[in-house]
Amino acid sequence: MSESHANVISALKKVAVEFGFRHVTLLASPDPDDILLAPLVVETTWPRDYIREFDRRRLMRRCPLASILLGSALPVSWSVGHADNHNLQFDEQTLDLLRRYDIVTSAAMPLHSVDGNRFIMRFDGTRQPLSQSELNELGMIALHAFDVFDRLRRHEPRPTAPALTARELEVVRWTSQGKTSNEIGNILSLSDHTINAYLTNAIRKLDCVNRTQLVAKAIRLKLIA
Repeated sequence: MSESHANVISALKKVAVEFGFRHVTLLASPDPDDILLAPLVVETTWPRDYIREFDRRRLMRRCPLASILLGSALPVSWSVGHADNHNLQFDEQTLDLLRRYDIVTSAAMPLHSVDGNRFIMRFDGTRQPLSQSELNELGMIALHAFDVFDRLRRHEPRPTAPALTARELEVVRWTSQGKTSNEIGNILSLSDHTINAYLTNAIRKLDCVNRTQLVAKAIRLKLIA
């Protein structure tokens, strides 16, 4: 099979299932100033509503995972309510969200690209906590998959950023801050139908499939800060 981003993600989805997980996610490692999850997501099988609600509740600043992962070069696993949990303290809102979306057992691998960018690969689900041997094996698989993904990313042709209109950019920028179509419409004195039309045009121009991917790509192309 020829190597492609789609093939790598497809293989990782199968790995997730083999290890008893439901989701796999690749995201840029958050900086201390980051307040939203959506712009960090590169690829994910998380439900879209989970990401939207996580950002609507502004849970990034309350999540204890970032500090744990930033301080580790090794894979880390945890399970909500389990005794050996790296002293992770989730607040009630976060616990409620994780449980509702069956993200109660997780494994995460800090990763570094050749060009110096930091990423995290996560596997999430409802399985029992991982053994150390499982975590080690999963970490090696994630590292190999990311090496392939990163090599493809670095060698793909640099696209010329499509021209979004000033209004489309404005709507995408507000979307990156977690605003809904209705909230953006109130801010810009436009109907949510008009806001959705701007977003649809931007999604088509940047060859994306949803708003999460749109925001991530707009940031990657430096169309928005």
